[in-house]
Amino acid sequence: METRRTFIRNASMLAAGGLVLPHLASAAADNKNKVIGLQIYTVRNKIGKDLEGSLKKVAETGYQNIEAYGYGNRMILGKSPQDFRKMVEGFGMKMPSSHTVTELTSSDAREALLDEWKITVEDMHTAGAQYVVYAHLGESERRNLDDYKRWADRFNHFGEISNDAGLRFGYHNHDFEFKEYDGKKGYDLFLEETEPDLVFFEPDLYWMTKAGIDPLTYFEKHPGRFELWHIKDMEDSPSKTFTEVGKGTIDFARIFKARETAGMKLFFVEQDRSKLDEFESIKISFDYLNQASFV
Repeated sequence: METRRTFIRNASMLAAGGLVLPHLASAAADNKNKVIGLQIYTVRNKIGKDLEGSLKKVAETGYQNIEAYGYGNRMILGKSPQDFRKMVEGFGMKMPSSHTVTELTSSDAREALLDEWKITVEDMHTAGAQYVVYAHLGESERRNLDDYKRWADRFNHFGEISNDAGLRFGYHNHDFEFKEYDGKKGYDLFLEETEPDLVFFEPDLYWMTKAGIDPLTYFEKHPGRFELWHIKDMEDSPSKTFTEVGKGTIDFARIFKARETAGMKLFFVEQDRSKLDEFESIKISFDYLNQASFV
């Protein structure tokens, strides 16, 4: 099975090309105060067949923001940062955030890592991003607390580089960060050893819940550090797999009440896998959030 990291690293091999279409009216125009974003990894299978057509459909669904993935070789999903920005904005959307990872690992020299990150941040700035989010740590990069400490140090440096370019740097969790090593969770170490002015966190509410974590405990302990959120729901089944927002068991109304404590600025729908057509899935999630009184 192709992993999230594989998509992030290899999606730049998609063919470039195509025309930028005119500005599209948002389906959410009846409620302009609600800015709902989508992590477009959710529709990666559609994107793999038709990038521009997929982004057009995302805009027609009503999403005003996207969070990108697929950065590599100085391209975003096969497009230069300039062309990707032009395409997204041509559909009436913005790309305030992008996921990325470095091609290097924890065993590589820090100087090489930082040099690569400077290039990444330059490209994200060109693409119009305000936030750049480290998406995932490979299994070999998180074997123990020392690995987490090395990455915390690197994240502080990534944050400095990002700040210098006018961007914010953040980290996106899965469930493995909540595994304990000698009584200490990797996520806790990240929060304690990264500087709040340099590193924010993008809590993935599904993965936190899957790990048995109440997000509010982190919001209250580390207020203001959770500037972006991933909104995805958990199926009411033994597998507790992903489902469309509003169809599962996560109490989003309770979590959204803590948005100010958390410091949340923007949120993005994401669904790693769906039993439905991906476009049908993102519409269900959008419609639920667009109508929800707590958003």
